Formats: sequence, structure tokens, C-alpha cells
Amino acid sequence: MSGCGRGGPNGRSVLTSPRRSSRRAHQRPDFVIVGSGPNGASPHLEQTDRVIGAGDPVVVDIGGPAPSGYFSDSTRTYCVGSPGDPEFATVHDIVRTAQQKAFETARAGVSAAAVDQAARTVIEQAGYGPYFITRTGHGIGLEVHEEPYIVRGDDRLLSPGMAFSIEPGIYLPGRFGVRIEDIVLIGADGSPVRLNHSPTRWELP
Repeated sequence: MSGCGRGGPNGRSVLTSPRRSSRRAHQRPDFVIVGSGPNGASPHLEQTDRVIGAGDPVVVDIGGPAPSGYFSDSTRTYCVGSPGDPEFATVHDIVRTAQQKAFETARAGVSAAAVDQAARTVIEQAGYGPYFITRTGHGIGLEVHEEPYIVRGDDRLLSPGMAFSIEPGIYLPGRFGVRIEDIVLIGADGSPVRLNHSPTRWELP
């Protein structure tokens, strides 16, 4: 996407490469969402033909079942060249910090709600609380969305073998969104294990 600008690709055309990559490790790519610029501020975007331009933040969310039947889910937020919005890099750093804090909080015996609160506190203290409009995560396994739900009010205690997403986000209407998502497993010793290992920085390779 580094060459995007006037006449660049749109969200639908960018889907091709992630779908091809996803097929190599998955039974099928169940979903690929590409939200550029202001479209990234919609957490559950219906794909559009918006042209991706230089300076645009781009949210890329990919998931599907592996041959084993277990689902994956991962989101990264990039930027095409230098950010066009001067607030983007700051917001991206806040979301990365919130995701890391939630990861460090997740362990056996801790409630799902406490993991949500760990991420939410970082974002609220940075002044973006009203723009964190989703839950922090969801369980994942033979279904892409299942219990436990990493959200305020879910007091289920985490235990070894549970797998779930941690995906805090900040969504600024009319401007851009940032979401970073990894799947986390509670290991046999009760500590969290991150199952996604792609870089979370916003700069494109």
C-alpha cells in the first residue's frame, strides 16, 4: 500500500492479498476487513470502495478457521506513509499500551471484566474513554466469538486453556480508528501466552 495516493487501491481491492495469505494457513478466510481513513472509525465496517490515499490510517482485521477447526483473529492498524492526521501516532501508541496492559493483567484467577478494565483505564486516563466504544475482546475456539467475553460485567474467572482476543481500540468519528488485536491463551501455569506475533507498529514494512 506504500504507493497509495490519487487513483490508489480501494478497500475491496486490498482484500485480495490478505485473503491469499490467509488461505495458506486457514481452511478458508472467514473475513477480511479493510477500513481506511474515516472508515476505520467504524468497528464493524461493511466493505466500501473508498480509495486509500497517502497518509491514511488503515485498519486490517483478518480471521478464519484453521484445518483443525479452531479460529484465528488478528487486527493491525497501519498508515500509508506519514500520517495525515497529527494525532494518529499518539492514538496508536495509547492503544498499543492499553493492549499490553490488558495482556499483562490476563492470567488464571483474574476476571474477564478485570482485563477489560485494564485496557479501558489506559485509554480513559489518556482522555479517549468516550471513543473506546467496544468490548476489549471475546473468547475464541471452535467459534470465532464465544465465552468468555472480555467486557465490563463478565465476572467469569480466566482459567488454563481459555483463549480469547484482546483488541482495544479508539474510534474517532470522521477521522480514523485504531485497533490492535491478538489472541491470548491462558497457559497451564496460569500465565498469558500471545498467539499472534506480527509487529504491532503502524509503519508498513
